[in-house]
Amino acid sequence: MVKKQMADGQPCKKCAQAEEMIKDRELWDKINEVVWAIENDPDSDGMKLGAARGIELAPFFIVDDDGTETVYTSIAKFLKQTFPDAKRPSKAKPAAAAGPVDVLAAQEELQGKEPPAIVDWALSRYGADCGIAFSGAEDVALIDMASKTGHPFSVFCLDTGRLHPETLRFINRVRDHYAIDIYVMAPDRAKLEAFVLEKGLFSFYEDGHKGCCGVRKVEPLRRALSFLGAWMTGQRQDQSPATRNDLDVIEKDSIFKGKGDELIKFNPLSNWSSDRVWAYIRDERVPYNELHDQGYISIGCEPCTRASRPGEHERAARWWWEEDTQRECGLHAGPNP
Repeated sequence: MVKKQMADGQPCKKCAQAEEMIKDRELWDKINEVVWAIENDPDSDGMKLGAARGIELAPFFIVDDDGTETVYTSIAKFLKQTFPDAKRPSKAKPAAAAGPVDVLAAQEELQGKEPPAIVDWALSRYGADCGIAFSGAEDVALIDMASKTGHPFSVFCLDTGRLHPETLRFINRVRDHYAIDIYVMAPDRAKLEAFVLEKGLFSFYEDGHKGCCGVRKVEPLRRALSFLGAWMTGQRQDQSPATRNDLDVIEKDSIFKGKGDELIKFNPLSNWSSDRVWAYIRDERVPYNELHDQGYISIGCEPCTRASRPGEHERAARWWWEEDTQRECGLHAGPNP
């Protein structure tokens, strides 16, 4: 294991977290050697190991299996692939069967809590019965937080058939980075074929995007949620002031239905700004869509997303030909299905 020592002599935060995860699984004795990459010292052993392998960030792990070397820069992938049968940390007990939730009491309890604490609260109750809806940067921040709780969780995404190639690569990169399964939900083939036959491929420019999103997004989401008791989104209040200004960190979903009598929806990032999210992404080295480096802020389907212009609100580049109040696809606002 290569760890980074900061200028003040302390290990970097990410290295300390990785060490804790290894010790929680009682695997620390499997680490044969710890090598330090000392900040601003290119001659330190850890820095040399990184330079020889083209790695600039720590921690990373070098596994030698009978002369075959494998290097891991993701602690989650290292643990899953190197120690697939390792015990889960003691706090990762199976979630108790979640009964009815007093949403108002939960809102009061979670008031002022930071997103990692809200994620932990949700997963401690629902475990894998809570699905993280993954599409953008905020959602991967949630996956990162979830992976650190030690609790089981599920992840799903919607492949509309119109995503950017960069987004598809991003989905796979997140899957590999966290060594997790991602359930990819596709539109119903018969419904999509009928819609395209009637409307064509670009009808949203003429009569709005609701119909297309209904087939490509809302219907697959409805199917995904039908197997869950709760779901988690990366929505923020400041993402869309016209439609998300009153977003709570926990709410009873009034639009979709889960597998039980109620479906609970968590929005842990509700009170965070975009700057807070990106600070977390940078600090925790969370993967993100390469389109963000090309001027895109809010990313959806390729025909309905453009790069943001200077001074524009992030949602202005989504369905830019429509009114502000109409810039929702139906996943978070709309009539009961």
